[in-house]
Amino acid sequence: MRIRLSAEVLRNELVRRIEEISGEDLLKCYQCGKCSAGCPAAPAMDMLPSQVIRFLQLGLVEQVLDSDTPWLCAACQSCYARCPKGVDLTRVMEAVREIILQERGDYLDLRDLSPDDLAEFPQQAFIAGFRKYTA
Repeated sequence: MRIRLSAEVLRNELVRRIEEISGEDLLKCYQCGKCSAGCPAAPAMDMLPSQVIRFLQLGLVEQVLDSDTPWLCAACQSCYARCPKGVDLTRVMEAVREIILQERGDYLDLRDLSPDDLAEFPQQAFIAGFRKYTA
């Protein structure tokens, strides 16, 4: 698959929205990889945190929106603590999730959870899940 990059692709509307929502300048990242190296959730992700930033820098937003990575981010801020440029990737991930929820609706349908599962979930995790996975 060949992707043609242009100014319109690189700085498209979704990239600008992600930067606006997150308050982060995606071009500050120079791909050192420290965010991915320190991420405790990275082994479960289909796209490493540094790859998320790189794809967004290249304007390849749909690949990021179709990834499971934004949903697996634990928002632990290990990436932010390690970043030599001070890019707060957790804010970027939150912005990506917000756009997905706005454009595609809820990521998790709570009706699919069984009453037994709901009874076992800690209340704090349940409420956090509502906030993270539903609009």
